[in-house]
Amino acid sequence: MSDIRVRIAPSPTGPLHLGTARTALFNFLFARHTGGTFIFRLEDTDQARSTEAYELDIINGLHWLGIRWDEGPGVAGGTEHGTYGPYRQMQRLERYTEAATRLLAEDKAYYCYCTPEELDAERKRQEAAHESPRYSGHCARLTASERVAFEAAGRLPVVRFRIPPNRTIAFDDIIRGHVEIETSALGGDLVIVRSDGTPLYHFTVAVDDAAMAISHVIRGEDHLSNTPKHILLFEALGSAIPQFAHLPLILNADRSKMSKRKSQTAVAAYRAEGFIPEAFVNYLALLGWSTGTEEEVLSSAELIERFELSAVNSSGAVFSRDRLEWLNGQWIRRLSATDLIDRLRPFVQAELDAGRIDWLPADDELRALLPVVQERLPTLAAVGELIGFLFVDNLDPDVAALVPKRWDAATTAAALTAARQTIAEVGRVAWEADEIEPPLRQLVEDRGWKAGDLFMAIRVAVTGRTATPPLFDMMVALGYERTLARLDRAIEKLAAQAGPTP
Repeated sequence: MSDIRVRIAPSPTGPLHLGTARTALFNFLFARHTGGTFIFRLEDTDQARSTEAYELDIINGLHWLGIRWDEGPGVAGGTEHGTYGPYRQMQRLERYTEAATRLLAEDKAYYCYCTPEELDAERKRQEAAHESPRYSGHCARLTASERVAFEAAGRLPVVRFRIPPNRTIAFDDIIRGHVEIETSALGGDLVIVRSDGTPLYHFTVAVDDAAMAISHVIRGEDHLSNTPKHILLFEALGSAIPQFAHLPLILNADRSKMSKRKSQTAVAAYRAEGFIPEAFVNYLALLGWSTGTEEEVLSSAELIERFELSAVNSSGAVFSRDRLEWLNGQWIRRLSATDLIDRLRPFVQAELDAGRIDWLPADDELRALLPVVQERLPTLAAVGELIGFLFVDNLDPDVAALVPKRWDAATTAAALTAARQTIAEVGRVAWEADEIEPPLRQLVEDRGWKAGDLFMAIRVAVTGRTATPPLFDMMVALGYERTLARLDRAIEKLAAQAGPTP
């Protein structure tokens, strides 16, 4: 093992989302590529919003992606593993108290008694004066008697960390290069402990990273402005400063920042849609990182072998649903028949549960369809749309969809009647795609029709859909009797639509 130690530290206040998953993946790939240690830590001090359900969603989502950690908490309070624990912040409160007490004793922090009303008034005054909002430092140099007076008045203090004025914080970001930020832009002295004694994010993350000997902090670009605060806290705590790497934001197609209000960000939602983990990991890895080649379909092992943090781009990574579906399709095609059937089974069951099909096909039935289905599945959930019509007892096609643009209902009924006779003559014994297609094409030629018109009418009649896998393969899968029965039903509906013959 190398000395490299990285971490992912999600807060269980919501489900695992794309940004956290991508950050976890990049930390994981970096650790595995360098022989380092990957740590999972739960930042659960927001007890009002943290839930066990969200914790399980995060852990299950990372496990689904194949991301395993070397150190971290057990699931839902189970046994943790690692020598730097505990790995839940609520179990580390004593350590934060000790660190805050030390900073107070060294005058690197102080008690602040300003009320929310006073702080709000100060903020409004600054806004009116077109000044950047920042803490005024009102309590930075209180005397002992002033503190006693505030406490006698019932004011409960927060703890503020002193931000040095007129200093430039500089660091070399692995992805973004040299970065300099003035302390005047940090908003004044920083609250690190609430009045109820619970620590705040900036403080806990620095204390934990220092205590757990984190060597590299790999996180999203949105944390870049927080880094100077963390560097100052590392210095104040007398701890080594880790190297930083800030990943590019994940953007929508219009290059706006992806958020749960505007986009689908929950990993569980993509899993429910039938994206498979091999493809999802592959796609997440390419959101901001490049192999330097034209290759795009890469296994986890290949990603680990090739991943270089220095090859991560600094510009935003645009999330493309179409590209994800394409990559998912590539990975579905790589699955063995048995593996694919196993993965499809819950999605076929979901079709039955939703009432979209009338019975559950046996594995052998699904296996027979794989040659025409596997190449066309963008997601596992698409199986219902592709072949669900095969497992419906009574298909009721839409008359409007049955009639091609160049035909009317009467013409379509007549054409389907002729097609039914041609299909019936093929017979059960010769019921194969290459036996069904030639006589139908001959019928089209004899009648002077467009093949697309007749075949579309047949497709809708026997499947209820305008787009399916190859028509004649689907007719074979449907069977001789059921194909004719569905054609009869469509002809009947069209005849009723066309009305009596004059």
